[in-house]
Amino acid sequence: MDSDIGALTIIFTEFYYWVTVVFMFLIHVGFCMYEVGASRTKNMMHTLMKNTMLIPLVTVTFFFFGWWIYWAFPNGIPYITGDVPELAAANTAWSEVMAPNMQDRITGVFWAAFLLFSWTAASIVSGAVIERIRSGAFWLIAVLVGSFAWIIDAAWGWHPDGWMVRVLGYHDAYASGVIHAIAGGAALAVLLNLGPRIGKFRADGTPRNIVPHNPWLVTVGLFLIYTGFWGFYVACNIPIWDIQAGDGVFYSATNIYLAPTTLSGITLNFLMSLSGGLMAAYIVSRGDAFWTYSGGLAGLIGASAGNDLYHPVQAMLIGAVVAAIIYKLHHWVERRFKIDDAVGAVAVHGYAGFLGVVIAGFMLWGYPASPNPEYAAISPWGNFIGAIIMFFVLGFVPAYVLSAILKGMGALRIPREIELVGLDLSEYAGRYMSEEDVKNAELDEARGAGYVR
Repeated sequence: MDSDIGALTIIFTEFYYWVTVVFMFLIHVGFCMYEVGASRTKNMMHTLMKNTMLIPLVTVTFFFFGWWIYWAFPNGIPYITGDVPELAAANTAWSEVMAPNMQDRITGVFWAAFLLFSWTAASIVSGAVIERIRSGAFWLIAVLVGSFAWIIDAAWGWHPDGWMVRVLGYHDAYASGVIHAIAGGAALAVLLNLGPRIGKFRADGTPRNIVPHNPWLVTVGLFLIYTGFWGFYVACNIPIWDIQAGDGVFYSATNIYLAPTTLSGITLNFLMSLSGGLMAAYIVSRGDAFWTYSGGLAGLIGASAGNDLYHPVQAMLIGAVVAAIIYKLHHWVERRFKIDDAVGAVAVHGYAGFLGVVIAGFMLWGYPASPNPEYAAISPWGNFIGAIIMFFVLGFVPAYVLSAILKGMGALRIPREIELVGLDLSEYAGRYMSEEDVKNAELDEARGAGYVR
């Protein structure tokens, strides 16, 4: 550390990213809560453990190869479309920066922030497929999405020098496409191979509403996701950066592309896009609680691509329009194609993320995508191509291929008889049998003592 200011900058940045990780952990708490609440009681334990165990699996795989991909893939596919940057070698699992040391204070917490994005991407898929997917199949899909597919699109479109930023002028400041569209596309692909839950559709093809067993748990879970989303937004920024490096000194927060922004601005737009989504979803769903809360999240995701540059009124209107569209689109797709998305994840994350990227291309047309004047400017066609890459190329296609292989092996979906009686009774039968034995033993003791007749 060359100076007091340099030391304070490094220590502040270290603490800044550490705090974002703590906040983003609440996203995963929220996902666990609302998935368990949305499932039926016979499937609660399976739903919880399916989502819980992606934490260690994605963490370990992201440590060994996911983080390296971000630094190795900004030029496209290494050794095919471009070279591997020198920074890739410094960010391998065996590099000294990926271990405790006093010379590098930033890499570990920056890695952790990206890791929490990985958990989020995998958890988006988790909610859509509850009550019928095999745990092992989901965990393979979680690693594919969380430690491979999404971090490729981050390298391409969320790296300051990613080829999509340079060539397409792709702009997605708070990950409408980079995380949400790709995860929503992956969820849709898995659902096509997985099929609907037993009893979801009537003989005439109309859908039944499988209601959450605990709507209050769903509500609290979604509010925790809102809370964790603050950390998500903040982690997409660099807290203090000399934006006039080489031409004076002027420190500012920047977005992920190193363009100056302010926490004040993103705070306004976060709350306005959330509010627009909540109000619109309440109206179009006629006060349905689940879709009102989900619509707030969709509004926030829909505006996220440009929330570093939007006016707050723009953010509110975009959030409202996106929430209304995805609500209608979810129900049309459900009826037309018999897609059983248990929590609306494809709509709330996938459709909203796709729309958010496309809308940003129009609303920010002509703005610089990056501080580098040699890179392409933001345009409708650049962001539309980017949205296709996120949702279909990196989201839908890899997940469809893997889930189709698992389906062909009979390893994707649980057997029909287990689905009927419940995954918990099948996978955790010993736990429930012991609980029943204890109750019977207590009853026998009470009868023997004359307390119960």
